[in-house]
Amino acid sequence: MGQKVNPKSFRLGTIKSWSSRWFSKRDYANLLHRDITLRKAIKERLKESGVGEIEIERSSGNVKVNVHTSKPGMVIGRQGAALEELKNDVQQQFGDKIEINIIEVAKPDACAQLVAESVANQIERRMPFRRAAKQSVKKGMESGLRGIKIRVAGRLNGADISREETFKDGNIPLHTIRADVEMGEIAAKTTYGQIGIKVWTYRGEIFLKDDSSVKREEDQNWLAESRKDVPEKETKGRLEEELEANSKK
Repeated sequence: MGQKVNPKSFRLGTIKSWSSRWFSKRDYANLLHRDITLRKAIKERLKESGVGEIEIERSSGNVKVNVHTSKPGMVIGRQGAALEELKNDVQQQFGDKIEINIIEVAKPDACAQLVAESVANQIERRMPFRRAAKQSVKKGMESGLRGIKIRVAGRLNGADISREETFKDGNIPLHTIRADVEMGEIAAKTTYGQIGIKVWTYRGEIFLKDDSSVKREEDQNWLAESRKDVPEKETKGRLEEELEANSKK
């Protein structure tokens, strides 16, 4: 069941947040399509810059766009010229007052979308898909991931019959909501058709400390401290007591 739902949508409201953060009753459909078009325009413009995610926030006519990229220098340009040009082009196209923030992706080998794009680029350059996937799995685990899984599907190596193969290392707990799991997908366009690539990455578990969890943790700490003063006689189990009784006999 965990294969059928995007891990981010499954965790919304708990450890993950929405990629578009705004609210509107009247213009919901219009703003939604504008977000989709804006994402496509920025992604197409920065397709060589390693864009992992684009977040959009709207408030009273102002649009704030956070671009997560592994190559911030290419996006910003010399003295910010490339970023200013991108901002002007996007404002002219969409007519809104748009603010663009560049956020660096410190570990691109641990970002699911960037790993998927890397595998797709290697397959498009006619590299064997097994080598590309295994190298990405190895780099992902070396960058600190707890688990990574790559699924490649289509006419692999130009075969007449399409199939899928999966490469995995570590653990991917798709049903654990507190698990920080990301998914990225892309299609590699080859001369013998498109090859679909999906990547799941697992970074670890996120524990949100609300009042109840803090109270429960304090109770557990108090219980652990109180058990230190318990006499040794009380902490003995049933097996130890039977052995002592038999030895006395």
